[in-house]
Amino acid sequence: MSYRIGAFVIFCLTLLVSGTLGGWVGYRQVEQESLEESFRYRQLVANELNRYLPIPELMAEHPLLEKALINPDDPGVILQANEEMQRMATIVGSSDVYLMDVTGMTIAANNYLQEDSFVGSNYAFRPYFSEALATRDSAIYFALGLMSNVRGLYFSHPVLNSQGVVLGVIAVKVLVHELESQWHRPASLSEAEMVVLDRAGISFLASKPRWLYRDFEPYSGTTPEAESYQRYPDRDLTPINMGRLGRPWGVSDRSEKIHLVGSDAGGNYLSVRTDLPRLDWTLQVMVSTRSVIWTRLAFLVGGAALFFGGLLTWLYLRERYRREAELALRGEQLERRVAERTADLESSNRKLLEEIRERERTQSELRETQQELIQAAKLAVLGQMSAGLNHEMNQPLTAIQTYARNSRRFLEKGAQDMVDANLSEIIALCDKMAELTRQFKVFARKSEGPPAVVDLRQPVDASLKIIAAQTSSADIDIQWNRPEHPVMCHGDLIRIEQVMVNLMANAVQAVEESQHPQVRIDIEETDDCWKCLVRDNGPGLQGNTEQIFEPFFTTKSVKQGLGLGLSISRQIVDALGGSLTGRNRIDGPGAEFVLTLRKREATE
Repeated sequence: MSYRIGAFVIFCLTLLVSGTLGGWVGYRQVEQESLEESFRYRQLVANELNRYLPIPELMAEHPLLEKALINPDDPGVILQANEEMQRMATIVGSSDVYLMDVTGMTIAANNYLQEDSFVGSNYAFRPYFSEALATRDSAIYFALGLMSNVRGLYFSHPVLNSQGVVLGVIAVKVLVHELESQWHRPASLSEAEMVVLDRAGISFLASKPRWLYRDFEPYSGTTPEAESYQRYPDRDLTPINMGRLGRPWGVSDRSEKIHLVGSDAGGNYLSVRTDLPRLDWTLQVMVSTRSVIWTRLAFLVGGAALFFGGLLTWLYLRERYRREAELALRGEQLERRVAERTADLESSNRKLLEEIRERERTQSELRETQQELIQAAKLAVLGQMSAGLNHEMNQPLTAIQTYARNSRRFLEKGAQDMVDANLSEIIALCDKMAELTRQFKVFARKSEGPPAVVDLRQPVDASLKIIAAQTSSADIDIQWNRPEHPVMCHGDLIRIEQVMVNLMANAVQAVEESQHPQVRIDIEETDDCWKCLVRDNGPGLQGNTEQIFEPFFTTKSVKQGLGLGLSISRQIVDALGGSLTGRNRIDGPGAEFVLTLRKREATE
């Protein structure tokens, strides 16, 4: 039994190896014949290029071309150039010869007497023109003629003067019918086809006319480039119905098996691609694989069919059982890995949730600390202005005391009119003190609620009343150019008032040493914003202006502040969706701070 099994296995392996070798030999023969045919056609193209490549360079040295490019408006010179183009085309056997200036405009051509003459046409878009100008050397290009609608090879070369300056480009067009007509199928291959493709995979030479201007790269997933439509005008460039079947064993990387669908030359082919010289062309030779089948069958013996079914069945069952066991084992391993990974993810999620909650708590504490810092800054400003407030309140109190004593004497004398007048003065002084303290109480209060519509004039008015209470502002010329109409903006009355008090207090402190201290407040309008400008004529800002908005940065003494005012003011304005900037004045000495807030309608 073991002998029979061994003989059976050896015989089956022999059949398998024989069939494989038959396919390998068959494909190698087809590929070798294709490579020989590709080499023959490659040499044909190389000879054709070597034949015409030096011609444009020799033509460019003709002195008449330089003369025509220098004198394009001279009819006599242009006529001589046209006639010379005709002689050149006749001598070299080319289709067309034409001369272009540096802009790509054709000024002379051998077909100047024809209706479809190139004269007057601009070919600056053609690569053979731009490449010749860029490299100052010969260029080669293949395209479909715009005027003649005939395929051709274009050879070009720049025309230089004696100083080496490029004056224009001469081009020679050679028809490619000869290249196509010289394609002959090998005698041993009855089903061989050929196409020549450009770099975009478009065929421009083919053994079958219906394969011209077809896309032989349909599996690339891209549409032809704009250059292809420019190269082949008025052509659909329809993709060829072709499928890729992989590379057979034993052939080179240049070969692959393809399947063509269609009544014309449909079937399986071995496609061999070869790069052609000097150009971005690819020669694709396609040979039918029917001969491979017969070659493979020749390697097989007559009894292969008797053992083929059993061998395949045994191999199939064994392979299936092995794969089932392997899949079961991998399934168990996968389940364990999934469970481990799930546990890791759950642990990571718990840690992430804890970090999120901790960050939220930190942000909440930061907001509360920021609000407390803003309130502390307000109270610090109030503390700095307490001396001024004390001075401002002391005068009305002294006057009230004086009026009260006088009223008692007038009552003793029975002068009721004088008593009434004194009481009126006392009431006015009390109202003044109440208005002053009211501004300080509003300024010291915390802001509540979201931003709303605010008349920018109101916080400026309130800030001026607070600043006016300082004794240091008594001799300062504060100019407030108050607009007549409301200035409605997006903000918060109390927070804007705090910013304005800080800016005005800084301006007052800045001009204390000036000979003629002056602070000016203006409001300007832009397309979508209001700008409040606070200017002074003090010594101005020092160094980097952005540094003054950093916390605890100050140029004042410790008694005048801790350097938090501008930093807090910018944070307040940023929260309101505006901006606060500072710079030195351009129109004179001093600093200028600009508060910008977005416009809002009063009905919002």
